[in-house]
Amino acid sequence: MSLRTVHVLRKFDRAEWGGTETAVERLVEGLRENDVEAIFYAPRLADPRPEESAEIRRFRAFVPVVGLSRQRRRQMVAMGGNLMSFDLGCSLIKERKAAIIHTHTLGRIGGIARVAAKVRRVPLVVSIHGGALDLPKNVQRDFKASNRGGWEWGKAFGWVLGSRLLFRDADCIIACNDSEAALLRQNFPKKRIFVQPHGVPAKLYRQDYRDAAREAFPQIIGRDVLLCVGRVDRVKNQAWLLEQLPRILKKHPKILLVLAGPCTDEPYGKTVDRRIQELGLGEHVFLTGGLPPNDPRLIGLMQESRTLVLPSLSETFGLVILEAWAAGAVTISSRTSGPSALIRHGENGWIFDLEEPEQFEEGIDRILSDAELVRSMSKLGHAVSHQYSLTTLAGRLKRLYEELIHEKRCDT
Repeated sequence: MSLRTVHVLRKFDRAEWGGTETAVERLVEGLRENDVEAIFYAPRLADPRPEESAEIRRFRAFVPVVGLSRQRRRQMVAMGGNLMSFDLGCSLIKERKAAIIHTHTLGRIGGIARVAAKVRRVPLVVSIHGGALDLPKNVQRDFKASNRGGWEWGKAFGWVLGSRLLFRDADCIIACNDSEAALLRQNFPKKRIFVQPHGVPAKLYRQDYRDAAREAFPQIIGRDVLLCVGRVDRVKNQAWLLEQLPRILKKHPKILLVLAGPCTDEPYGKTVDRRIQELGLGEHVFLTGGLPPNDPRLIGLMQESRTLVLPSLSETFGLVILEAWAAGAVTISSRTSGPSALIRHGENGWIFDLEEPEQFEEGIDRILSDAELVRSMSKLGHAVSHQYSLTTLAGRLKRLYEELIHEKRCDT
């Protein structure tokens, strides 16, 4: 009989797809290949998707804050808001055959998963995707500021649900990088901490989808494409790229910066649009909007690009780097914890400091002018991507699940 698991997310919307959703969906794909049954629990969508599978259970969720504008509320639902639900707990408790409750979100939704696991007496696993302790101070400050505004009447629910006790009561905390794991071990020395990197379907990314990208985005034909993949958001830092582009264009006038991803921060998106116009970059920047996971157009863009650029303020893993490597692209990334663990500077990629843009410019110069370096980086990166097999990584997690279930049964 297969092992049945429940996976709780604060968002699962293909119109605003992000790295967390991609990582979790691929994890579940790998688990199923290891004979582990998986059910998603995620908030209801404003526009239901009739094509969704039966493995997705939708619950009502909301932002418990009075006095927010419609735009601000929509932004908090899209990214970063501490959501609440009145029906999720009962639904999780009724999942009688579930042997594990695995939450991929913290806050009140994570607290509800905590309570349900206690009632059901099953192991609770908590995954950290966007960083909890491993976040730069400026990102922590901006995140706290983004949650201000209006009167938050839902704090009492967080206290009742024990949201602040989530790490303490979890049977295992999963981090996607060693830096986060080390900080967790310092703060919770008796807690089981497990490092689980994200996987990539390398076989899919080896298929040639360049024609699909050219047909969908003819703007890329004949251009030196710099591709930046990620939601348009302050943490992803696309505006920083725009500021560097005028200087780079003086040496490389054929460059086209392609920003591929949905806008989840509307004010920031407007800032990006405004700076494109102010800097006169209309012919050198193209925004694709959101693209579904594993979309042939996106894979084709990676294969067509001269390099994948990642200027993020914070990246706890950098799944898009593995995707680019699997597609044969080279990568250049800001120095954050995830990319720094994957990239060996000057060998399989390029690392730069945001405070020193000349490092970024040097990397672009080298990649656009040194064909031998590009071939070497591409080959080494491609080899690394094969180490992140969905089936193999999910097999490790299945063994962890089985250990936790055995320990829970022994304790009771």
